[in-house]
Amino acid sequence: MPVSKEKKQETIQELKDILTRSTVVVIGEYRGLTAAQLSLLRNRLRPFNSRFLVTKNTLVLKSLEEMGGVHAEEILQGPSALGVTFGDTAQPVRTILDFARENDALKIRGGWMGDRLLSKSDVQMLPTLPATEVLRAQTLGSVVSPVSGFVGVLDGALRGLVYVLQARADQLGEATA
Repeated sequence: MPVSKEKKQETIQELKDILTRSTVVVIGEYRGLTAAQLSLLRNRLRPFNSRFLVTKNTLVLKSLEEMGGVHAEEILQGPSALGVTFGDTAQPVRTILDFARENDALKIRGGWMGDRLLSKSDVQMLPTLPATEVLRAQTLGSVVSPVSGFVGVLDGALRGLVYVLQARADQLGEATA
């Protein structure tokens, strides 16, 4: 039974909303997975504020086109499912990859993060990256470190000058006594 144009437009709007809020989208071929297996994966992703959607490629491509997002035509071939993460990406992507290792029927093809298309190897690398907060702390540390070192050098120079002046004052004090 064909889907009405209004229903397609409604689905495109819903997909645009989901994809706009997403941090990472993982694309996989789900052919061969049972409904129970799909349900199990969805249940595993739920605690991580993530979803696993099965939808028509044409609707996803139309949503991306309307959003002006990535061009994912090459990875959206054949039956595709979207693993969509919101917020932290490491644990949900790790869950999808672990599920794919457990079930040979799920084959990861790639995905995208923001406007960047990801290959299968990029997706497999995502769980190894540190959390956003850790990356921010590391960046801040690398920015602050040279400044802190410079302050230490200035402090040492000033401290040395104070010691020299104090020694000279002590020397002059002994001479007058």
